[in-house]
Amino acid sequence: MRVALVGPVYPYRGGIAHYTTMLYRALREQGHNVLMVSFKRQYPRWLYPGRSDKDPSKSPLIIEDAKYWIDSVNPVTWLATLWRMRCYKPDVLIVQWWSTFWAPFFITFLRFYRCVLPLSPVAVFCHNVVPHESRWWDRLFTRMALSLPTHYFVHSTQDKLRLVELVARSRHTVAVVEFPPYKDVITNKLTKAEARSLLGLDAECPVLLFFGLVRPYKGLMYLIQAVKLLPSRDAVHLLIVGEFWEDKHKYLREVEKLGLSSQVTLIDRYIPNEEIGLYFSAANVLILPYLQTSHSAVLQIAFEMGLPVIASDVGGLRESIEDGVNGLLVKPGDSVALAQAIQKYLYEGLEDQFRLHIILDKQRANGWANIVSLLENIVSMSQSDMGEM
Repeated sequence: MRVALVGPVYPYRGGIAHYTTMLYRALREQGHNVLMVSFKRQYPRWLYPGRSDKDPSKSPLIIEDAKYWIDSVNPVTWLATLWRMRCYKPDVLIVQWWSTFWAPFFITFLRFYRCVLPLSPVAVFCHNVVPHESRWWDRLFTRMALSLPTHYFVHSTQDKLRLVELVARSRHTVAVVEFPPYKDVITNKLTKAEARSLLGLDAECPVLLFFGLVRPYKGLMYLIQAVKLLPSRDAVHLLIVGEFWEDKHKYLREVEKLGLSSQVTLIDRYIPNEEIGLYFSAANVLILPYLQTSHSAVLQIAFEMGLPVIASDVGGLRESIEDGVNGLLVKPGDSVALAQAIQKYLYEGLEDQFRLHIILDKQRANGWANIVSLLENIVSMSQSDMGEM
C-alpha cells in the first residue's frame, strides 16, 4: 500500500506520538510505503498546559524520514500538505484524532482531501472520541470532524457507542481493536531490587504506582485517600510519577492532612523513555483510579512489564483487565472499594498469579499486526469497488 499517515511523532512527546510511530513501524515492517506527515508546530505555547510538548528522552522513538509540514494554526500549511499528498496519491490516508483543538485543521483538510482524492479511503484512529474534560462545544466540533472519514478505529466498545451516537453512519465502518503493545517505548527492565535501590525505596515494602499526567479525570485523590484507609498503611508506599496538569498543592495538602508524607513519593515531571522501566520495575502493582477513560497507554506499558493493575471499571480498562485474572476492577470514585482491592491484592498474594497470566496473554497478543491487516482490507475493498465501477 501507499499510505499517508498524519499525526504527532518525535520530537513531540506522549502516548499518541508513540502510537503514531509504532503504527508507522508496523506498516513498514509489512512492506508498505508510508508518507509520515507530522507537525512543525503542534500547539501554540500559551495553550499547552504542560511545561513543554517536546520529548526529553535520550532514547526517543525516531522516524528519520518524517515530514514536518503542518502548522496547527497556519491554514496555508494545511493546503500545501494537501497538494503534496495529491502528488503522492496514497491508497489510504490515516489520521489521529484525540482533541477538538484539531477540529479546524481536521475539517478543512479532510473536506478538501475528499474532493481532491475522492476514491482514497480515510481511516481515523480515535484515541478519545470526545475529550475527557468536555466543554459544550466539543460534541459539535467532534461531530463535524468525525463525519468526514470513511473508516474508524477505536479501542473500546464505549468509544464505539459514543462515535455512533455522534456519527450514525459510522456504525458500519468502525472497528473496535485491542490496544496494541507499547514495548518499543521501554528501553530498560530492572529487577525489583535494582529499581528500588536506585529510587531509595525499601526493598520489602509494597509499592503502589500511579503513572502519567495528573488530570482531574485520573482520580488520584481517591487513591491517596484509599492509602489512608488501608489497615496496615505503614506497610505500603505510594509512588506518584507524572507531570501535574492541575494544582499539585491540593494533593500535597491532602497527603499532609492524612499523615501520609513518609509513605508518598511524588515526582512531578514528564518521564523520558529511558526511565519508564525504572518505575514499573520498582512497583508491585499499577493503580489506575480513573473516573472515566477511553483507554490507557500506561496500562499497556504495565502489561508489557508484566505488572498487574488495579483499575476503575470504566471505558476500555474493563475490556483489557480480566477481573481476578490479570488485575482487579473497582467502582470509580470509591476510595473504600479501592482500599479493599489493594488490601486483597497484597494480602492474598495475587501478584505472582496475575503476573503469570499477563505473560501468557502477551505471548498471544497480535495488536499491531491485526491493525495493519484491517487497513489492508480497507484498501483491498476500496480497490475492488473501483474495479467494479
